[in-house]
Amino acid sequence: MASFSSQHIGIVACSAEGAALCYRTICLEGAALLGTHAHPEVSLHTHCLAEYMRCIYANDWAGVAELMLSSANKLARAGAEFLVCPDNTIHQAFHLVEHRSPRPWLHIAQEVAREAQRCHYKTLGVLGTRYLMEGPVYPERLKAAGLDYRIPNPEQRERINRIIFDELVNAQFTPHSLNYFVEVIRDIANQGCDAVVLGCTEIPLIVTPDSSPLPTLDSTRLLAKAALRKALDA
Repeated sequence: MASFSSQHIGIVACSAEGAALCYRTICLEGAALLGTHAHPEVSLHTHCLAEYMRCIYANDWAGVAELMLSSANKLARAGAEFLVCPDNTIHQAFHLVEHRSPRPWLHIAQEVAREAQRCHYKTLGVLGTRYLMEGPVYPERLKAAGLDYRIPNPEQRERINRIIFDELVNAQFTPHSLNYFVEVIRDIANQGCDAVVLGCTEIPLIVTPDSSPLPTLDSTRLLAKAALRKALDA
């Protein structure tokens, strides 16, 4: 039993790679703060990605919300005191989840916006699935934080979407796809962006700060670090 006081973190997972990165970050960052092998209690639940994608393809965000709430209820029963979801796309259903949830949540785009403000960025490029780039998740939170944003052009959005679903969620990270991300980031830099949001939780596994032409806002790790801070504030 850990001797420090902390809250139990619940991870509502969607895709395996993003959820694993979030979990791993909480554990590693926890050890850096608390000592060797130490971190808050963490529970994770996920329905399979296929169930989520069936709803997303049908534009059924209420169905996405029910899957998220199912995980939330199971995590609450397991003892989780607050929840995070390391998946940007399904935050499009967040407004259908939050008021019905058995536990409070952190919002991934809100944590990205806070970090952007802290770093004094003004205009962000947003990368992610097509549903994320074309949806309301980041526009709403960035506008509320006084931040501007850009997204790639339609052809770029389609190709990024294919890379995410055909490669990244299946743990395939190729130099060819990395080069394409770098090309897109250069393009949005030329549009006046001063940082880029890695708004799919798998993108940080292929695009690193060293490879990116712009400073990166790693949504997965930012959410994990925010969860750790909240847990340790207990």
